[in-house]
Amino acid sequence: MGISIRNIQRDDLSAVLGLMHEFAVYEGLEQYVEVTEARLAAAMFSDGAFVEGLIAFDAGTPVGYAIYYPNFSTFRGQRGFFLEDLYVSEKFRAAGVGRRFLNRIAITAEKRGFERIDFLVLDWNETAIRFYEKLGAVRSEGESHFKISDASFRGIVKG
Repeated sequence: MGISIRNIQRDDLSAVLGLMHEFAVYEGLEQYVEVTEARLAAAMFSDGAFVEGLIAFDAGTPVGYAIYYPNFSTFRGQRGFFLEDLYVSEKFRAAGVGRRFLNRIAITAEKRGFERIDFLVLDWNETAIRFYEKLGAVRSEGESHFKISDASFRGIVKG
């Protein structure tokens, strides 16, 4: 397989959205997918955009993507990337695409003086957990992921 990887371009957004839907189905979260091409374009390509991404192709067919953005660890004083998504279509999971995504992200991070990549993995996704642990990733025990969104977010905005 001649898989190529490059930065996501505006023209790739519909392909990325298709892969996001595949990812959501894989994780059983398809009912939560609300992203639109316009919202993704705003996050990645508008003034003040801060989201970056990579897309993988096999003979012109999109087979994976990674989305990431800068973050900061206060206690460690380290800058890095938060890897929001890393998804590879099932047929291509043993082809080294995920590792190549992480390699490209780490090289970009290092060039910027960043020192880390953070991400979340669903507890049941043992395949992903083994993949990341094999690369040296360390699980943060005792932490829980929280979010404030939708009505809660609007309530906090209102005071």
